[in-house]
Amino acid sequence: MQTVDFFTPVADDPETYGRVAAINSLNDVYAMGGTPISALSIVCFPQKGDWDILGAILAGGQAAMNEAGVVVVGGHSVDDKEMKFGYAVTGVIDPKKIVTNAGAQVGDVLILTKPIGTGAINTAVKRGKAKPETEAAAIKAMTTSAAAASKVMQKVGANACTDVTGFGLLGHGYEMAKGSKVTLNIDSKRVPLLPDVLELIADGMLTRGDKNNRVYVGETVRIADSVSGVMQSALFDPQTAGGLLISLPREAAEAFLAEMPDSHLIGMVSEFGGRLIEVS
Repeated sequence: MQTVDFFTPVADDPETYGRVAAINSLNDVYAMGGTPISALSIVCFPQKGDWDILGAILAGGQAAMNEAGVVVVGGHSVDDKEMKFGYAVTGVIDPKKIVTNAGAQVGDVLILTKPIGTGAINTAVKRGKAKPETEAAAIKAMTTSAAAASKVMQKVGANACTDVTGFGLLGHGYEMAKGSKVTLNIDSKRVPLLPDVLELIADGMLTRGDKNNRVYVGETVRIADSVSGVMQSALFDPQTAGGLLISLPREAAEAFLAEMPDSHLIGMVSEFGGRLIEVS
């Protein structure tokens, strides 16, 4: 199995940026229940830029790859005014044990392994409006690997999984529901949020992803009037190295939560009822 992902800086510290980029790339493999084994780095960096910064980015990424047991076998660089960094990752998986985003079953429950809100917080950081502790919470989330959750997911028997990244929780939930031909029922009150996310969104700390992700899902998502506008934006907020959204039987979910207590049960799967997602 192979995947590729790279993006512009999401942290002021270059080493942290490199680490987040690595974890974000690896999570695509973990979301399918695979084991990453090797990677190629992708670097876009200005030729007249500070090479010490580039070195720190690469070091951060290398450290995360080392921790995951992944060998960085090389890479490619391009002279670019706008910095970008990431990896193409190769992994292995038993063909009989692949967890796709199209296997959710009626009666399953939905688990989210990380709080959401990194898009809004990263925007606030760039504008100098995020508290240090809020930024630290976002970095902690972005630098937490999905490896442990992936192993437990496989052990207890998940039916479907996707990592939550650029399309936000509802965008990636839409893909799961569409592929599985079911309706996801999400309780917004159960969705975990990073600190200050709703306040920052209310202050206008949104990315283009808010509008783009709403357009992406179109009329397939119905959100109850009781869900506030800022909470709706949080649900559409594009994530970096976000958590896993997992669909699994209720008994399996109990076993999963026993081993991954920081995860949250946020909804359930029902027969397709005209909308792919119902948010209450």
